[in-house]
Amino acid sequence: MSNRVRTAVFPVAGLGTRFLPATKSIPKEMLPLVDRPLIQYAIDEARAAGIREFIFVTAKGKSALEDYFDSSAELERALEEKGKADLLAEVHNSTMPSGAIAYIRQQEALGLGHAVWCARRLIGDDSFAVILPDDVISAKTPCLKQMVEAHAETGGCMVAAMDVPREQTKSYGILDIAGEQGRLVRAAGMVEKPAPEDAPSTMAVIGRYILSASVLETLGAGKRGAGGEIQLTDAIAAEIDHGRPVHGFRFDGQRFDCGSKSGYLQATVAFGLARDDLRDEFSAYLAGIAGSQRAAE
Repeated sequence: MSNRVRTAVFPVAGLGTRFLPATKSIPKEMLPLVDRPLIQYAIDEARAAGIREFIFVTAKGKSALEDYFDSSAELERALEEKGKADLLAEVHNSTMPSGAIAYIRQQEALGLGHAVWCARRLIGDDSFAVILPDDVISAKTPCLKQMVEAHAETGGCMVAAMDVPREQTKSYGILDIAGEQGRLVRAAGMVEKPAPEDAPSTMAVIGRYILSASVLETLGAGKRGAGGEIQLTDAIAAEIDHGRPVHGFRFDGQRFDCGSKSGYLQATVAFGLARDDLRDEFSAYLAGIAGSQRAAE
């Protein structure tokens, strides 16, 4: 068993009901953030962290994900003939080599833990990453790369973590903190979606994980947790019970919850303003809206 992280699992089987009716025909992971779909940001982050094997846990109706990462000879030829080198480079960046991505079906919606477990035969015995594309993180050094570098020193399991308002603990897995050292938080336990009054802290787990293969054994027991689902948080907490290290990692960056409409809109504004080719015109438009609202008040 190795601590080197070369495989990442992308659970993308969800229905995306919060974005209906758009997600009636396209996967929510294909919703564009400026001019790239959410899944592209997740793949780029994984590649920057040294990931070489990509596993998508999908469901019926997700074929658009496979098509997106496939080559498009006709489109590439048209762009080349028109001399659109910049766009051609973007298309090449979104094309994955044959065999780089494996696709596994999650036939029943039994929770995040079950989705990860579905990929067990392709993961093997090494440590692996899990990336939730709904969580988009803007960072100078990609979040997963930060975690991989820290994990090389700690081993065990590691989760991306951030402080949230106490009233929001019911929406997250929450760490019970045993100690802190810099960006690392040593976990004494984890609780899935506790009521604010019962939460052991306000340190929430978000959608980046580095996990030991032993987590898959626990998930294989099929034990149901919060919401009647097989919870990944519970399997990670079991690692602590067995005396194996689990750390939270306070990443350097800003996280956007693109699984919610509000978070998605916030990310669109932030990423739009970060673009050199959009910033001036877009910021002027936003300033105009803000001015109109103040005048109306």
